[in-house]
Amino acid sequence: MLDWRKRQGAQLLRSQMFNDIKYISQSIVALIGATILFSCQGDLKDVNQFTKLSDDPQSRAYDVNLFYTDSGRVKVNLRSPEVLDYTHQDFPYREFPHSVDVDFYSEDSAKSSIFAKYAIFYEETGLVDMQDSVSITTDDGVVLTAEQLYWDQDESWIYTDQNYKLRLSNGTTNNGEGFDANQEFNIFNSRSNIGKQIIDNLDE
Repeated sequence: MLDWRKRQGAQLLRSQMFNDIKYISQSIVALIGATILFSCQGDLKDVNQFTKLSDDPQSRAYDVNLFYTDSGRVKVNLRSPEVLDYTHQDFPYREFPHSVDVDFYSEDSAKSSIFAKYAIFYEETGLVDMQDSVSITTDDGVVLTAEQLYWDQDESWIYTDQNYKLRLSNGTTNNGEGFDANQEFNIFNSRSNIGKQIIDNLDE
């Protein structure tokens, strides 16, 4: 009987882990939406200066502190020292060369965050490439860290070839090398992983 309860507890923890990561993936979708708002952030002089194709960005935004609100409530706060707009290129993209830090607020004002020292958003493919000390923290204490994460919004897929670490608030950990998962995270493929699972004591 006790073994069955332990297995049931483990299944509940796995369910909690996937629900938490699903929220993480939804947060990354919100990050994609926030980057699109930078289309009007540049100086019009700079935009006009680079009407022809150039290796230089067509506009720059410095000390960006962008708020996205809905019905008077803050939903997303994106901060970055610099955003470069290369949407005039044949393969348009926006670059965050000196870090990007994004906070997401739920309806009850709970905050989750994404941080990366570098990020780039490719408009035509819908791919976001986050690099260098990437960390995603949910409001209930789940922390996912990696050196690089890709999010493909067209395919609803998130993946990395790099090492990753996942930690739940109760101490459960999952460390591995490379994973890919669908947006709902009911498909999660890890190349190799080790971990520690914490199961609360269950009544016999």
